[in-house]
Amino acid sequence: MILPIYALGQPVLKKVGEEITPDYEGLEQLLSDMWETMYNAHGVGLAAPQIGRAIRLFMVDTVQMMEEGKEDEGIKKVFINAQKIEEGGNDWDYEEGCLSIPDVRGDVRRPAQLKIKYQDENFQEHTEIFTGLNARVIQHEYDHIDGVLFTEYLSPLKRRMLKRRLENIKKGKVNADYKMKFARVK
Repeated sequence: MILPIYALGQPVLKKVGEEITPDYEGLEQLLSDMWETMYNAHGVGLAAPQIGRAIRLFMVDTVQMMEEGKEDEGIKKVFINAQKIEEGGNDWDYEEGCLSIPDVRGDVRRPAQLKIKYQDENFQEHTEIFTGLNARVIQHEYDHIDGVLFTEYLSPLKRRMLKRRLENIKKGKVNADYKMKFARVK
């Protein structure tokens, strides 16, 4: 089932997610719904806060971002209860966007390498090192489970330039080709 994606301004996007256990109710269906929702919105990652759940769960599929012939360098994974262990390598800029903030993009500087501990959908524990685009997408989604949005990394000038567009998103004045849920504006 395709779920609505929570838009900028929804309080759940600013919450630190809670860890979950294997008996989390409806987890298998939730994962299925999240994959379907992510692909429907043409995303490469989706975090549980983006569908209204303040839990430490996100998924990424970078296979679709890789150049032709290099698809095997991408990853398709579920990350549960993830914890960053270490970031390193040279910082690099890359233009990011977010399904919760449609039609807004901006350069974000992130470390090129990430070491992370997480559980997969079967709650098997892994510790892995990711680099390049894989690391970047994981870092972006990880930020969601910590209540951080990519716009917080933009330069003050860029944020000022986007202020009106960001306010309009909060008010529901945005066109997205997927279902969204907006905060109630007083």
